[in-house]
Amino acid sequence: MRKIGIVDYRAGNSESVAAALSAINVPFAMVNSPESLAAVDAIVMPGVGSAGATMDSLSELGLIAPMSEFVMQRRRPYLGICVGLQVVFAHSEEGDATCLGWLPGTVRRFCEADVRIPQIGWNEVRKARDHPIFEGIQGGCYTYFVNSYHALPEDEHVVVGTTDYGGRSIAIIGKDNVWATQFHIEKSGPVGLRMLKNFAVESAKC
Repeated sequence: MRKIGIVDYRAGNSESVAAALSAINVPFAMVNSPESLAAVDAIVMPGVGSAGATMDSLSELGLIAPMSEFVMQRRRPYLGICVGLQVVFAHSEEGDATCLGWLPGTVRRFCEADVRIPQIGWNEVRKARDHPIFEGIQGGCYTYFVNSYHALPEDEHVVVGTTDYGGRSIAIIGKDNVWATQFHIEKSGPVGLRMLKNFAVESAKC
């Protein structure tokens, strides 16, 4: 099995992702420089904190252009988690941040009056369409969310899974080699571990 890089940008939760990959016996390495990025075959981008702080950290580490080349030109597999999903779009209202822009769309704060912000806890994810991330997972499943912002993709075809939080909200996206979950896949129990394993299996095919 090929080695997966965990993007360690100081604001994320890389250790939690490392523990999850260890639990499913997937080889990994920390990525915090262009040189360490060159030594892996796929990347997981953890997510804790704001979009603006995440982009600032990636910039300070010199990773923005190398990651874009890795994912968008070389077509290497990418799995974003929470903020790691949000930054693949062009812009986030959180800190008025310019993000990676790999997919067209924006990220906005929940504004529904009848929901608590942030969303914290387990919520049901419904499959929007077939995708390898759901391999071995039957029907609806529950995963762990911590988020105040949600993605609004311009292309509905990238939506793989949805949840309900004051209305329909994007839970999983997938386009070619770019996968991402709004929920914390590494904290979502057996379902999350199976999704991580599915990403590792698909990554090995590339």
